Amino acid sequence: MIHPTAIVSPHAKIGAKTEIGPYCVIEANVTLGERCKLHSHVVIHGNSEIGKENEFFPFAAIGIKSQDLKYSGEPTALVIGDRNVFRENTTVHRGTEEGSPTQIGSDNLCLAYAHIAHDCDVGLAPLGVLAGHVHVADYAIISGLTAVHQFCKVGAHSITGGISKIVQDIPPFTIVDGNPSTVRGINQVGLQRRGFSEEDIRALRTAYKKLFLKKESNLTKAIKTLDPAVANNEKVCQLLTFIENSKRGVIR
Repeated sequence: MIHPTAIVSPHAKIGAKTEIGPYCVIEANVTLGERCKLHSHVVIHGNSEIGKENEFFPFAAIGIKSQDLKYSGEPTALVIGDRNVFRENTTVHRGTEEGSPTQIGSDNLCLAYAHIAHDCDVGLAPLGVLAGHVHVADYAIISGLTAVHQFCKVGAHSITGGISKIVQDIPPFTIVDGNPSTVRGINQVGLQRRGFSEEDIRALRTAYKKLFLKKESNLTKAIKTLDPAVANNEKVCQLLTFIENSKRGVIR
C-alpha cells in the first residue's frame, strides 16, 4: 500500500491498510494509524502521532516544527485523533515546548490552505487559519480565510463568516463576522442541526439580546440583568461561564 516513489523512514510506524501515495515523505518518529490515506506529495514530520482513518490531500505538511521564535529545537510533538480530513496545502505545526503538544481531536475537516500553528488545541471543527495557542471547542466552524489571533478561544457551536478577523474570544453558540469581527446573532441553524431544544435556543436568544445588542452596557452589569429563568438555563450557564473565564475578552 506504499507507492514506490514514496520515502518512508524505517523508524516510522504505519498501521494496517494505510495507503501512502506518490512522492509522500514520512519521517522517523511518525505513527500513522490504521486505514489512513495519503493521496500524494504529503509530508509528515516526527514526532507526530496520528490516529486511524485520517485522510491527507496533496501538499499537506504535517508535524512541521514550530514557527514560534522561542522554539530552540527540543523534541516537541503533534497528536491527531481519528477520521480527520486535511485538504490541499494544509499545514500543521508541532508544539513549542516538550510535553505541550499541538492537539487535534477527531472528525475535523481542515479546509484547503488551513493552518494550525504551534500549541493549538482543536476539538471538532472545520478550520481556517489558527495562530499559536488557539483553543477551538467542539462543533465550532471557522469558515474559509478566517484568521484567528494567538491565544484566542473559539466557543462551542459557534461559526465565523468567511474572511473574518478574530482578535478576541468567540462566545459559544454565536455567529461572528467582519473585520474586526462582531457578534451577529445566535447560531440558530447550527444549534437546530445539533438537536438543541427550542427552549434552549429561546434562552440563548434572550441572553444574546441582553449581552450583545446593548453595546453601551458593561458586560458584567448586563449579566446581572438577566432574568433568573434565563440565567439558570444550562446552555446560557455555559455561555456565561465562558465569558467570565475569558482572558482576552469576548467579541461583542
